[in-house]
Amino acid sequence: MNLSLLSVQGKLSPITLLKLMTFAMPFSFGVWMALFNNFAIDQVALNGSHIGVLQSWREVPGFLAFGAVFLLLFIAEQRLAIWSLIMLGAGTAITGWLPSFNGLLVTTMLMSVGFHYYETMKQSLALQWFSKAEAPVQLGRLMSIGAASSLLAYAWVWAALEVFNVPVAWVYTFGGGVTVVIAVLALIMFPQYTSKVTQTKKLILRKRYSLYYALVFMGGGRRQIFVVFAALMMVERFGFGADEVALMFLANGLLSMWLAPKIGGLVARWGEKRALTVEYTGLILVFLAYSIVEWAPLAVALYMLDHVLFAMAIAQKTYFQKIADPADMASTAGVSFTINHIAAVVLPALMGLLWLVSPSWVFILGAVMALMSLLLARWVPTDPVNGREWLNPFSSKAG
Repeated sequence: MNLSLLSVQGKLSPITLLKLMTFAMPFSFGVWMALFNNFAIDQVALNGSHIGVLQSWREVPGFLAFGAVFLLLFIAEQRLAIWSLIMLGAGTAITGWLPSFNGLLVTTMLMSVGFHYYETMKQSLALQWFSKAEAPVQLGRLMSIGAASSLLAYAWVWAALEVFNVPVAWVYTFGGGVTVVIAVLALIMFPQYTSKVTQTKKLILRKRYSLYYALVFMGGGRRQIFVVFAALMMVERFGFGADEVALMFLANGLLSMWLAPKIGGLVARWGEKRALTVEYTGLILVFLAYSIVEWAPLAVALYMLDHVLFAMAIAQKTYFQKIADPADMASTAGVSFTINHIAAVVLPALMGLLWLVSPSWVFILGAVMALMSLLLARWVPTDPVNGREWLNPFSSKAG
């Protein structure tokens, strides 16, 4: 790893820690994602319904992410983020050694608890440590670092399977092990940083954050349809092997690594309302195209376009940062992850059953959810601040 990643002007810093953790997470999660569908279908002999259940099970810790707020009574956000990374890596590392439905239930839960609690703490820390002016660009840079890590993960999966013929169990073990090692180094090397504002250590729901909650809720359901079933379509409809899925993810990672910082700059220049409008309009078209696509290269292009549009979700985070009380970052991160996963816990299992009847209808429902998100985005003010959180489209006055 480049030594510049480990120092800022010759010393460690909170931003450096964020970059290191941002690199650590996608490596194990990327290995898990790249292998999961083929592993579940080819080695565990599961079908779309089983996979839908597993994906819903994977989202349960996200639904319970509000519990992170109570853990902050005993452990600092920074430490909780790092220990969550260790759990994520450990869950990934043992996945290939338990090739059964019950085994996947165990390893998926372990991996998912680590993933969701890490993401909750990372969002809170980033919005505390970045200023409002720099947040869009800095969040874009973090996405680029994450994309680079995913890129290495997918390259590892492809090379391990196609060049070195490494057994799948060991591919998983290496992927998870990298994250564990980096997290342990972060635990040892970095001091405990204190936040400028003491975070609220209880659950809060504020009326003035209601539009943010609605955007997060719709995004959770819509995103799960894509994450679960777009990749599944590549395997089932177009017959992609694990190596081809890894190559697709590899190309997507290259594109995301290059574009994410630029998209962060666009969000900063356009503002949240315009960025979200572009994202949701594009997603409607992508989902509708998925419902009728019959040509594998076009399906891959749509997959990559979706990831480009997803980068604009930076605007959701910066919108909240602009309207929120600084003390609410940690608590609302947990609450928003729970809201995000209300639909995500239920939809994959239900959509898995619908998938058995008509895969096209799964993506049509995704387009409907994207349309609902677009309507919500039109309520976002062009210049959101505390006290001007949303606009009533009937009166054009602050809500």
